[in-house]
Amino acid sequence: MLLRDVRPSDLDVYLRMRCDPVMMAELGGPLPREGMADKVLRDVRQAVEDSAWIKMIIPDESAPETVAGSVVLWSHEEDGEQISEVGWMVLPRFQGRGLGRRATWALLDSARQARRWGRRCTPSRRPRTGPRTVSAGPSGSAWSSSGTSRSPTGCSAPTTG
Repeated sequence: MLLRDVRPSDLDVYLRMRCDPVMMAELGGPLPREGMADKVLRDVRQAVEDSAWIKMIIPDESAPETVAGSVVLWSHEEDGEQISEVGWMVLPRFQGRGLGRRATWALLDSARQARRWGRRCTPSRRPRTGPRTVSAGPSGSAWSSSGTSRSPTGCSAPTTG
């Protein structure tokens, strides 16, 4: 498996992930196709500016044109607190192979090595809606919306992918 930065050519993958009713069922429903090209360009800009890590999941390094999904790490303010959050999406044909889990762990490991996106992650009791996210605040609090386990990075990480 390989992670690479999002590219403008990833529009088709974005359309398949974000405009699909099944993929987006727990995330507020499918997004409209109109504006998706702009979304990809905004994400490319954020990746270039290093304000978010937006990585595409390549399941087989020998076939770099095949993209299975994405894993993203970004910061935002919530309840007056700056938090970092990681989320992932894996296209249906690639699900059940652990790609989401491995990609998330790899991204969190890179963040740990870079000493970026928060100092540590620990589970908290705070409920969170929506699947596929693990959040870490500056105090080290984290929460996940679905089943989690301890990752090698010390952060909560998804158990399925």
